[in-house]
Amino acid sequence: MLRSFMLCSVKKKLINQKCRKLSKRVAFYTVECRGSCGEMFVDLQDYKYSKKKLEETIECQIEYPSFEEAISVPWRALPRRVSKLYFAMRVIEQFEDVEGRNPGETSIADRLGVLKLRRELCETNSLDESQIPDALLERLLTDTREFPPVCAIIGGILGQEVIKAISGKGDPLKNFFFFDAMDGKGLIEDISGPSTRS
Repeated sequence: MLRSFMLCSVKKKLINQKCRKLSKRVAFYTVECRGSCGEMFVDLQDYKYSKKKLEETIECQIEYPSFEEAISVPWRALPRRVSKLYFAMRVIEQFEDVEGRNPGETSIADRLGVLKLRRELCETNSLDESQIPDALLERLLTDTREFPPVCAIIGGILGQEVIKAISGKGDPLKNFFFFDAMDGKGLIEDISGPSTRS
């Protein structure tokens, strides 16, 4: 039986740091699917690529933040229309870290603890709680297994991004991709500190 596994945010940070410390540039990708929702994070570090514009090829460069840098950006510093899924995933991730749980080891019984943490995080980050709807948090708490169509979509985007990174052709994704099957939308979010914003 083939089983997938999810990494808690502490492990994601640790693995991403190890990739960054290697002498040769190593790309870091992490994917998390929870029920009808999925998230992908990409760190290509200091990445150079080319793209065609009309008849000429243009050399481009993007500086990526690490996973830790990206999720450490204060919420009030983010663009106004950041995906609600970004905030909800951070709340669930932090809840699992604080409770010492593995990713996906949540249930609707954790609802009150998660809502309390959401309130605290929203107060700390000057964010209106309506940006993280109860219904979305409840879906993430109860739908802890992967939903194959969501995995297929996220996996397809991941494959496309790996090919772009290897070939050095085309605009790469920077740095988060979110997909919610409830509305069928995929969103790319550049969540970076001021020094790595493109």
